[in-house]
Amino acid sequence: MQYKRILLKLSGEALMGERQYGIDPKRLAEYAEEIKLVVEKGIEVAIVIGGGNIFRGLSGASNGMDRVQGDHMGMLATVINGLALQSALENTGVQTRLQSAIKINEVAEPFIRRRAMRHLEKGRVVIFGGGTGNPYFTTDSAAVLRAIEIEADVILKGTRVDGIYTADPEKDKDATKFDNISFNEVLSKGLKVMDTTAFTLSQENELPIIVFDMNKQGNLLKVMQGENIGTVVDL
Repeated sequence: MQYKRILLKLSGEALMGERQYGIDPKRLAEYAEEIKLVVEKGIEVAIVIGGGNIFRGLSGASNGMDRVQGDHMGMLATVINGLALQSALENTGVQTRLQSAIKINEVAEPFIRRRAMRHLEKGRVVIFGGGTGNPYFTTDSAAVLRAIEIEADVILKGTRVDGIYTADPEKDKDATKFDNISFNEVLSKGLKVMDTTAFTLSQENELPIIVFDMNKQGNLLKVMQGENIGTVVDL
């Protein structure tokens, strides 16, 4: 295996499956099985999940809501998703811990770096909820921040497209895919991988990012085995 410890970033929208909003139990179960395969190979897995399937602070703000309040609602949405994923993983027999950047002691541990790393060493999957705990930061930023803190080898960004393209492949049939691309190339070409704050943080800390299609069965394990799936962003 190429990597020992990974941080998997999932979008909240990914959990909707075929639904318009909320959580699709079928999609959740599929993800849990994919993650289990990787855990069984001895890879330490941490997860950051978005909340866009439930609430987005930015869209709330655009409708006249206070941005900070909206972002706090979005953070709570990520905790709901984290609880759902925790339940799905434990149904498959994978030991899991949910840590939250905002204190909700009845449902999640507080984020404590050393404790998170200890859980990972013991083979437990650690889900980080509550974003960074601060408004104005996305869950992409939370993913990169947590990955650096726990000394992950790589960030895996599971999306519904199979990598980074010259243009949006869902809109432009002539878009071509990159197998490998540098951080500087992504910036110079204006490609959208993560928000700028998260991307710059990843670049400064020399933390590679792999963008791949999480919805295709077996892809997560294939990425771990070094197969040419998705797009690798590195120095």
